[in-house]
Amino acid sequence: MAKNKLNKNWLHDHINDPYVKLAQKEGYRARAAFKLKEIDESEKLIKPGQVIVDLGCTPGSWAQYTRRKLAGKDGGGIHGTIIGLDMLPMEPIADVMFIQGDFREEEVLDQLAVVLHGRQVDLVLSDMAPNLSGIPTADAARMEHLIDLAIEFSQHHLKPTGGLLVKSFKDMGFTQILEKFKQEFKTVKQVKPKASRDKSSEIFLLGRGLKNPAA
Repeated sequence: MAKNKLNKNWLHDHINDPYVKLAQKEGYRARAAFKLKEIDESEKLIKPGQVIVDLGCTPGSWAQYTRRKLAGKDGGGIHGTIIGLDMLPMEPIADVMFIQGDFREEEVLDQLAVVLHGRQVDLVLSDMAPNLSGIPTADAARMEHLIDLAIEFSQHHLKPTGGLLVKSFKDMGFTQILEKFKQEFKTVKQVKPKASRDKSSEIFLLGRGLKNPAA
């Protein structure tokens, strides 16, 4: 009974969530688009001409927002490159190159290399989160692992001056994750957008300027 009540409460909150309504109105696939929008507007992340990689991009709301930011004034095409990677399928988005698969695997990295064509990446985005078990230590380890993967990916593909934006949670090994960010990036900022639900411990970390880019 308690679970049913929890589901009903979540559904009620979701249906009445202003960001859910706004996402439907503006044609975004998820309310998460507004988290990226807020962070982008305050941190000036996304600029025309950039090469941007969206890790764990499905269902695609971050890629949708990024595409709108890089779209030409006339609405035709984009000025820049957007590459989405995810193990799950994603409905196509105009001008977004989507590669389905695990970005740790050679086959996927080979496809990425073809698209990049020797270019380094300006910005890596990751809204990835683990499937939660409800066991705090296990969930914290899974979250940390995902962020480790995003950092490692960035070390190999980011420009030395590039940026990495990841989702994290204050109650999932956050202290260790923040420390890792500080070890790897010259500047690190914590951002909690208004679009993050109040009850959520969700927080975003933005690292800029790699200290140790891979050779």
